[in-house]
Amino acid sequence: MSNQTITEPAKGDLSGRASGIAAAKSSVTVEVVVPVYDEERDLGPNVRRLRHYLDHEFPFSSIVTIADNASTDGTWVIACQLAAEVPGVRAVHLEAKGRGRALRAVWSASEADVVAYMDVDLSTDLGALLPLVAPLLSGHSDVAIGTRLAPGSRVVRGPKREIISRAYNTILKVALRSRFSDAQCGFKALRTADARALLAAVADNEWFFDTELLVLAERRGLRIHEVPVDWTDDPDSRVAIVRTALADLKGVWRLMLARPRSQPDHSRYSAPGAARSPALPCGLEDAYGSTGRDGQDPGRRRRTVDTRRRRHGPALRGL
Repeated sequence: MSNQTITEPAKGDLSGRASGIAAAKSSVTVEVVVPVYDEERDLGPNVRRLRHYLDHEFPFSSIVTIADNASTDGTWVIACQLAAEVPGVRAVHLEAKGRGRALRAVWSASEADVVAYMDVDLSTDLGALLPLVAPLLSGHSDVAIGTRLAPGSRVVRGPKREIISRAYNTILKVALRSRFSDAQCGFKALRTADARALLAAVADNEWFFDTELLVLAERRGLRIHEVPVDWTDDPDSRVAIVRTALADLKGVWRLMLARPRSQPDHSRYSAPGAARSPALPCGLEDAYGSTGRDGQDPGRRRRTVDTRRRRHGPALRGL
């Protein structure tokens, strides 16, 4: 792993602080990672906006971790300033580039129950964060992703990126038999225990990291929950489309060669609008759906759900 520099957050409450929002516990429930490379213009205002949302509208304790991927501008200086001034923000500096490398470094060391990440430009509306993590905390799902390609999504972007995105995800469905609809949306969350297990098997440290993570999760039978998002394209994106596309195709080929002979259990896949059952606790079944974990002893599942209800029930109830 690359050498890291870590700046701890300013002292302050890490839980939701707004009018009547219940704090989940004093420990951190969700860690949101914001990977950045040369983002000195957007970093300050967008991290403050994210932290404000978490403090006033998000019902779980949280911390924001800025993961700087060897930036060459003033990004790291600003990240350190935010960590010193804003409660609930910390910063990590890596000496090598790569979004996957940054996520691997932070997620593998996280003590939160759930780890997530989002792009610094906040292209995804922040209102989708709670629907993203709630199924993970309730025990309904193992992985959750934002999707721009499912019914219910509202996307503003040019035709070039739209065509490339749809073509890439079609390639994944044909070549890797994937079931998720959008591999590259910069808005994902996992239960931390599952993240650690997957990170040990993911080889890529750059843009293909997301795709490989989801393919391996699917092959291991983890349930993937999809959240249609409102998403606005960032015209100042740092993604080099041609180079990234070539690297992604090489990654697809590598995963094709490593494809297991047995087929994945898609019964654990949770697409938007999937069939529901009333097993999800704390009133979340109407909002997020629940289909039960196939192959798991019902008594064991009830004990797991009861444990999470005791830990997160006050924050989940009434959503």
